[in-house]
Order: sequence, then C-alpha cells, then structure tokens
Amino acid sequence: MTKKYEYLMEGDQEILRLSLKTDPDAVRKQASWCGITNNLTVLDAGCGPGKTTAIFHEMVQPGGTVVGVDFSEERIDYARQHYGAKPNIRFVVKDLRTAITDIGTFDLIWVRFVLEYNRAESQEIVRNLKNLLNPGGWLCLLDLDYNCLSHYELPAPMERILPELMKHVDEKYNFDSFAGRKLYSYLYDEKYENIQVELTAHHLIYGKAREADVFNWTRKIDVAADLLRPLFTNYPGGIEGFKGDFRRFFLDPRRFTYTPLIMCKGRKPCHP
Repeated sequence: MTKKYEYLMEGDQEILRLSLKTDPDAVRKQASWCGITNNLTVLDAGCGPGKTTAIFHEMVQPGGTVVGVDFSEERIDYARQHYGAKPNIRFVVKDLRTAITDIGTFDLIWVRFVLEYNRAESQEIVRNLKNLLNPGGWLCLLDLDYNCLSHYELPAPMERILPELMKHVDEKYNFDSFAGRKLYSYLYDEKYENIQVELTAHHLIYGKAREADVFNWTRKIDVAADLLRPLFTNYPGGIEGFKGDFRRFFLDPRRFTYTPLIMCKGRKPCHP
C-alpha cells in the first residue's frame, strides 16, 4: 500500500506560491517545444492549482481536451473552481506513484516540476504514465537541475551552509536537487523513441527581483530551513540569522541567481 504523500512545500501558502511563480509566457514557450497544439488530448500530470492546465486548454483548441491531475484535493478543488467551467477541461485527484487506469489515454503528457519532489519514485512515476499514452504519443519531462544552489555573491556563512541544507532536504524529504540531469535516462530506460533534450534557464535573476520571485525564493528557503533547524545551531544568529541573510542577499540588485531547466521528450513506440 502506498504511503500518504508528504510534499516538501505543503502549507497554507502553496496555492499562492504555485500560481504566482507560473509564468504563462514561459509555459506556452515550453509547451510549444513539447508539441502541444490544437486537437490533442493532453494530461497535465501534477497540475497543482490548474494554471498550466488552463493554458494548455487554450492551446489545444479547437478540438482538444485537457485533464489535470494532482494528489492534493485542496489544489484540485481550487482548479475546478477557477478553471473547470469550460468544456473539455477537467481536474481529477490522483497519485502519480500508483497505476492510473480510469482517466483515458492521451496524445501528450506534461510533467513539470514533479519528479524533483519524488526522488525515490521518479522512475516509477514515468513508468506509470507510459500506460496512459497513446501509441506514438509524447511524454514530456521538465525539471530543474542544481536547484537552489546557483547564487552569487553569497555571504560566507550562507555559502558554506546552503549545499549542506539542500543535501539534507534531498536525503530526508525525498527532494532531488539534481532531477533535471536524470530525465533523459528515464525515457531511455523506458525505450522511448526520438528522445529530444533542451537546456535553458528557468531562473535568471539579476537587478531588482520581481515580487513573485522574492516570494517564491524566500518561501522555499523558509520551508527548508524550518524543517532542518538543528543545522543552524552554529550559524551566526541561528535560523533567523540565516533567513535574514538570504532575504538581504536576494533583495540586493547586485545579486545573480540562475537555475537550469532541462526539458526532455520522447515518443512512445507505436508497436510493442
């Protein structure tokens, strides 16, 4: 029996964080690379509050349909209320770590920023989704690499502790700071055809940061730090000193932050 899913970023502000950090223009650009276009049936696997699913719904018209699935009843309820009124779009509560058999099959499946929160189950999730693809359909995996680890110029105490913090988050909370580099192997091992890979920047932050980026990054740092309070026993000022240092760093327009996004897509063979 699959254990209850423990999501690293779970909290009262998660719907807001996910909605604010989703850039519609970036989603459309990435979705176009993946091949989302009119008349397709698309599964948004790990849809969160449904903002990306709604964008896909626009892109597959006329003639297309979109289904968003997420393990969170709260986020699916939000998605239904805010995006579910139009025809040919629906939202369903599902756990991607289990076999799913009752939502139909799809021409294209999109999985963005999901596997990084499921380090131990990533290959299993990819395997489960293959059964939901039509022959000749495309599985599109998108994730960050070196997540939360590319900043300049950090204060010396923060530069020392940040890699340790992310290592503990990975080991204790099933996160994967290096999820992006593994995507190709998942598709290769499942014998997908015509695998294609693209590398781009997801975060590229310099000068004055957008309010959405400030909220997203400070929220991520606060969550990770709160989970691992003992790490900050010897940090100057303790955990609050660390949080304050990060906020000051991130609000400084001299700061430079980037995170690579790796996009990988493969086609399911038409014949076994």
